[in-house]
Amino acid sequence: MTDANVSQPADITDLFAGETTEPSHSFAAAFTETVDGFRMTRGDDPVTAGLPDAWEAERASEMVVQTLFDVMRDTRLEDVAVRLAWGVVHAFHKVAKQLDDEAGRAAVQVKDLIRSADGSEIGTVELEEAQALCQSLDEAREAVECMRDRAADTFRVETGRPWSAPRATLVSSKRTASVVDGTNFLAARRQRRIEAHAPQGPVVLFSGGQKWHDHQQLWDRLDQIRTRVPAMVLVTTAQGKGCDAIAAAWAASRGVMLVAMALNHRLGNRAGFARNEQMVKLQPVEAVVCEGSGLQSHLARLVHAAKVPAHFFRCDGQQAAAA
Repeated sequence: MTDANVSQPADITDLFAGETTEPSHSFAAAFTETVDGFRMTRGDDPVTAGLPDAWEAERASEMVVQTLFDVMRDTRLEDVAVRLAWGVVHAFHKVAKQLDDEAGRAAVQVKDLIRSADGSEIGTVELEEAQALCQSLDEAREAVECMRDRAADTFRVETGRPWSAPRATLVSSKRTASVVDGTNFLAARRQRRIEAHAPQGPVVLFSGGQKWHDHQQLWDRLDQIRTRVPAMVLVTTAQGKGCDAIAAAWAASRGVMLVAMALNHRLGNRAGFARNEQMVKLQPVEAVVCEGSGLQSHLARLVHAAKVPAHFFRCDGQQAAAA
């Protein structure tokens, strides 16, 4: 970022004017308007204003975190900057979750209106407004999530470690055009969410211990794999720190779909081993296994037995022989 001083909100645009004005692909997509008559609450008048400029939103997401570190660097509050910056990213994360919950409730309302549709003009208008509300909330959530990911990436650059979060079938014959549109809208929304939670693409497995500090070594290897497998889906063992957190930060930075395979605690002591077996059944094309506990050793044996091309790393920073 430029070192110029910014004292007034209006100066921000002038500051940005000296830099490239092209947003990244993710921001250009997330800040594309998808609905006319945008509204955030039921009963609100529709908003005709457009979305924020994608490039300015991207720069602002970065600057709000980076400025905290710049102001407090080399002062007695330098360590506090990490906590404050983490909280800023978490604020984006929390708002995105709230918007997602509100969109879910709006989708339920759309379903209810479809079930009760009688072809009346009032019912048609209510359905159209409910559909616009749901789509508006989805649009807002995607924009805030994109800003959160950019702020989180800035946190990683400043601290050297990744940011991580705390932890209807219709039978009525009175189907109007709006009911059909509403049904198609819900189906499309459901399909987008299915694709987000069940991505299609070559699977690359990743697992490692919870104590790991050299993230660059792992990022470099994942970059190499992505060069060979550009449509890869990264599947991790869902740990909130260490190697898995490093891999999650890499995936967010590179726009790679991430699937975090959580433990099924109902399986008790066997949960970790069952997860390893489930991951290998995904027929991965490559695997990265870092030294950790017995679970990583077990996964390494499984990928070796399945003849999956694998990369093994030790805690001392050395790479073991690849399988």
